[in-house]
Amino acid sequence: MDLFVALVDVVGESMDDVSASGAELARRLHLSRFHCDRIATAVAGETPIALRRRLLLERAAYQLAGTDRGILDIAVDAGFGSHEAFTRAFSRSYGTTPKQWRRQPTHPFFLDAPSGVHFHPPAGLRLPARRKVTSMDIVTGLADHHVSLLGELIDRARDISPEVLDGPIPAPDLDEPPITPRRMLDRMVWQLEMWLAAVAAEPFEFPESGRAVSLGQLRDRYDVAGPRFLELVRRVSAENTFDETFVDSTCAPPKVSSYGSMIAHVLTFAAVRRTLVVDAFVKAGLTDLGYGDPAPFLARS
Repeated sequence: MDLFVALVDVVGESMDDVSASGAELARRLHLSRFHCDRIATAVAGETPIALRRRLLLERAAYQLAGTDRGILDIAVDAGFGSHEAFTRAFSRSYGTTPKQWRRQPTHPFFLDAPSGVHFHPPAGLRLPARRKVTSMDIVTGLADHHVSLLGELIDRARDISPEVLDGPIPAPDLDEPPITPRRMLDRMVWQLEMWLAAVAAEPFEFPESGRAVSLGQLRDRYDVAGPRFLELVRRVSAENTFDETFVDSTCAPPKVSSYGSMIAHVLTFAAVRRTLVVDAFVKAGLTDLGYGDPAPFLARS
């Protein structure tokens, strides 16, 4: 496990544990006290006990300014045995007494932190970003999530009974009937095909409503359209050409669209269709799909 993450987890879990000495924190990290302090200082800039003490003071500063709790109660929760000891430590860190801070909290409650880890109200920790994430990363991540989940849904559809796969599902006025999981999967694939054709100024024939399409056919078409669509989104993101336009000849009459509006259109409507399919599959027993939430996918990226 990442030692920095393990350190923050252990310190976070110890915030309300009065027995959490430096030796105890080292034991929970399966290290000797000496090696724990040395390694933690290298990866976080401060020892575990110093990190914990600073976070407790930040929490105390937040509680003084944002709650009506008594100062002594706050001091005890911060690990201090007396009002006087808490006042000395707080004054050294914030340049004012707890009583004066409560009356006029003139500074942010964050203290200088080499690790970038701070107390996050009401009871969490705020960690620094491990890497810079841009808006373009989010766009490509959401497109990647859609294409990846669509492929998984097509594959998992083989485990779904025909009664469910071709049965009507409750849905908003989004598509022509019949609205079934199979049709929604087909619709999402040809949505990619349609926009790829529009961008490339290629002809595109809209499929007939209610047509029969096999899962094998869906997978073959997906294997072509999915990677091509992702390549397009990544190129637009890398070149930052979201505002550039093209003539969408799949419309009657043709209209001008931008790459940004095209990507937004795909992701918005695909999210609704995906959710309908995932919901039908979950109700049919495929409970490991997680309702198609992109958050865990983006967190792994």
